[in-house]
Amino acid sequence: MSSELSAGTTPGAGANNSGFPSATTPTSGNGQQDGSARVPHIRIVPHIVDVRHCLYFEVMDRDVPENTILKVGRFTEKVSQQMSRIAFKSKVVSRSHAEIWTENGQFYIKDTKSSSGTFLNHMRLSPPGVESRPHPLHDGDILQLGVDYQGGTLDIYKCVKIRLEINRNWQRSKENPFRRQVMENIQNAYHSIGGSAVSGGGGAEGDSNNECCICLYQMVAFQALFVAPCSHCFHFKCVKPILFTSTGFSCPLCRTYADLEASV
Repeated sequence: MSSELSAGTTPGAGANNSGFPSATTPTSGNGQQDGSARVPHIRIVPHIVDVRHCLYFEVMDRDVPENTILKVGRFTEKVSQQMSRIAFKSKVVSRSHAEIWTENGQFYIKDTKSSSGTFLNHMRLSPPGVESRPHPLHDGDILQLGVDYQGGTLDIYKCVKIRLEINRNWQRSKENPFRRQVMENIQNAYHSIGGSAVSGGGGAEGDSNNECCICLYQMVAFQALFVAPCSHCFHFKCVKPILFTSTGFSCPLCRTYADLEASV
């Protein structure tokens, strides 16, 4: 394993390398130029694989300027309020498990001699008790801290599965043109009741933008709709099986995570 890591293979280097920001800023394919213009930002959210066996935790947002190190480890009352700490209530996570930092706008992570391991896109970074070399992080990467103990039946014995959202502040901005377009589509659907735009002929170009991606039927006014925090819209009936399994919602389209019970 150590020889494999030292050979220069980078976990996740080919997985979602461009990420979402590159779709709006083509000059920032690897996020480095974005970082020079503003402080690099990371959002740590649960990676939901099985809603019944995942360890849920509060979403953590952190700005990570140069010379700042985020220390990842087990939760204690002493470190719970420190912004430079990322703590989880799981006994399979070491007190000092890993570190995350930035260089020239690029995020990096290394395992700091944890006993149960740090996994980046399902590849373990180093053997137990051995510090790993730095590995670059990209938007959409999956991190796992430790492995389930005793089947992971209790939350305290579950591993921590994380999905990284890097430099996505643009997505939650009020100036995001996609958010404006979603609201305009909903308003247009209301005003077009009784008109030709919703007659099923499909002549309007905007009709395809109003389709529910789950059932592929059009969303029109007076239907029960669910608008996710990422602004993607679905029929409530279609998305209900996802909503009623937990308070955490992972968008079927962009995989952005949201806590549906967060304060407004």
